[in-house]
Amino acid sequence: MTDCKRSRCPVACTLDLLGDKWTLLVVRDLLLKRNTFKALQASPEHIPSNILADRLKRLEREGILQRELYQDRPPRYDYHLTQKGRNLGPVLHAMLDWGSTHVPGTLNKEEIAALSKK
Repeated sequence: MTDCKRSRCPVACTLDLLGDKWTLLVVRDLLLKRNTFKALQASPEHIPSNILADRLKRLEREGILQRELYQDRPPRYDYHLTQKGRNLGPVLHAMLDWGSTHVPGTLNKEEIAALSKK
């Protein structure tokens, strides 16, 4: 499990775990039921495969997701958020609300809803 690196501040500790440019996007995609490595790689941000593999391992180690083998040869896994991971949903919704309000050029909620149905 993660030890706080900079201080015991919950914001700092959360950023130590989730604050890079890819991790919350992986969580976002898992919340949208993109549960395979291939589906996660197909994200519009095009996460490099080595970084995706690293983030999945870190999130599993931290108890945010669990993986389940669905094919033996070659080994392939489905990834699912644990309750701890699903608890990040409101955080991502708050970021969506803030970004769509304050960052020009971002999608609005209706556009996001339409995309998530595809």
